[in-house]
Amino acid sequence: MRSEQLTWGHASGMYSREQLLSRGVPASVLSLASHAGPWLRLQPGVYVDREVHLGRLPAQRHRVAVEAAMSATRGGAAVVSHLSAAVVHGLPQYRFADRPVEVTLAGRTGGSSRAGLRRHLDVLPDEDIVSVDGITCTSLDRTVFDVARTAPREMALVCADAALRREAVAARRFDPVAQEGWRERMRERAHRAAGARGIRRAREVIEFADGRAELPGESVSRLQLHRIGFCDIDLQVAVAGPHGSTYFVDVGLRDVRTFWEFDGEVKYRDPEMRGGRSIETVLIEEKRREDWIRGTTQWRLCRGGFADIRTPETLAARLASFGVSPPR
Repeated sequence: MRSEQLTWGHASGMYSREQLLSRGVPASVLSLASHAGPWLRLQPGVYVDREVHLGRLPAQRHRVAVEAAMSATRGGAAVVSHLSAAVVHGLPQYRFADRPVEVTLAGRTGGSSRAGLRRHLDVLPDEDIVSVDGITCTSLDRTVFDVARTAPREMALVCADAALRREAVAARRFDPVAQEGWRERMRERAHRAAGARGIRRAREVIEFADGRAELPGESVSRLQLHRIGFCDIDLQVAVAGPHGSTYFVDVGLRDVRTFWEFDGEVKYRDPEMRGGRSIETVLIEEKRREDWIRGTTQWRLCRGGFADIRTPETLAARLASFGVSPPR
């Protein structure tokens, strides 16, 4: 059965209607596939195992949905774009939920959207089109720009930070010149698109993006800190550790002498993130690190997770519980 999967779905478990019918799957079962049964219809004539597919993370499901959409429209002029292209490029996502696949067609007229597929009409020069793993999509710069114009700021900043990090950070070494080069390039793109929908929002994201942010939680933390009034925000602050080592703290708020660390559960629960260490060992090492940072800098160190950065108000409340408030 695996050997006869659709070419686009070799790693995704996609099947055509003809393939499933030839294996004895009743047509009546496939007729229910949009909402029930063992098979799930992603696009007309394209199916996946429902249980397997729903067991994937939202961004993983979307990646498969992109393949399904492009296989169902092969030969057309549609180019995967916006958040769908961000997923194809491997950019991290924040609060990503199941959504229609987004594509862009050049020009002012084109096919209409349908269930599971949203079409945009826009100028699409050749230099904005690339191929990633055989999928035709917008370039990384164009993708970040489109997301910045159309997605919520949290989602847009997470994508922009991650794309910028690829360009400005290598082996923990941050290159401010490379970051400014990226920013100038994106500013020029925004200038060329003056008057387009969401251009003001895109400019704000371009100016606020920072490649030093390592994870979505750090990006969103920085945005919420800015919203509640913190201005002097530093990222990946180096603190001299014991025996010549260096600790890096996610965020430094210099005007209130406070560090903020985004504390996602994955670094404790994911064996790969723990590097083979037990949860107990990770916690002990983290406690010693935190004590050292507090003791040597005399700064407060506050921690929080996704629930604490959900809104500016939740983060403000978390900081207030540590006696930290924005400078006046």
